[in-house]
Amino acid sequence: MNYSSEPVAEDHVDQAESAPSSDAAAAFAGDMGQLALETRRALVQLLLGPSVDGHRQSKLWLVLLRDEAILRSRLHDLFLDLVVDREQKVAFTRQVVADNIDAPVLLRRAALTFLESALVLFLRQRLTHADAQGERAVVSKTEVVEHLRVFERDKNVDHARFERQMENALEKAKKLSLLHKLRGGDERFEISPTLKLLFPAEEIQALAHSYTAIAQAGGQPSEGTLDAASTSASHEGLATSPGVDDGDEEVLE
Repeated sequence: MNYSSEPVAEDHVDQAESAPSSDAAAAFAGDMGQLALETRRALVQLLLGPSVDGHRQSKLWLVLLRDEAILRSRLHDLFLDLVVDREQKVAFTRQVVADNIDAPVLLRRAALTFLESALVLFLRQRLTHADAQGERAVVSKTEVVEHLRVFERDKNVDHARFERQMENALEKAKKLSLLHKLRGGDERFEISPTLKLLFPAEEIQALAHSYTAIAQAGGQPSEGTLDAASTSASHEGLATSPGVDDGDEEVLE
């Protein structure tokens, strides 16, 4: 995996372009910012989250690579770290963890229900399979529904409620940018490569065993959800900025 949360070497950054400039033209009245306008846009998208996607936001991606050092510096001022995967062309922020300081927490967790966690696991497995075949990771709504339906309790009588729960799980994945709708009349989605960074293969294997056992036992656990501390909700990449809805983020280009 070719990703890093470490500062890039100086020879990989154009210092003349990435360094703050006191001569930069003001973007608005009273503007005291020192970053170029496009660099500010990249910083805002990182803060909005959940990620900068180089395949879908090519202009921002190039700015992020060019100005990675200064963006990392500005994020460190907010106790945030920058994770960049050049191979997958994706970048996101995560909360800095330091034992020697009591750092304020800027990002909030995107809590997932049991079905939402089951969907994330399914998508991660499909992504692994697609990579092994050298194919794009594409999934249809029908496939998602068929997979989630195995978690319906055997004696469930409120089928309409379960249908809503499945629909909500799909919407949550879309809002977190884990799924990107493909153009066309049918409901097909491409799975975001960000999931590779959030879920290592060994963690996926362990979680898959748990969900398989639950499905074989006849549906969801009695409480209907899993502890967020032990499932996908605990991962940095599913964290969102305060004051921003879990999925209605403005995507900048």
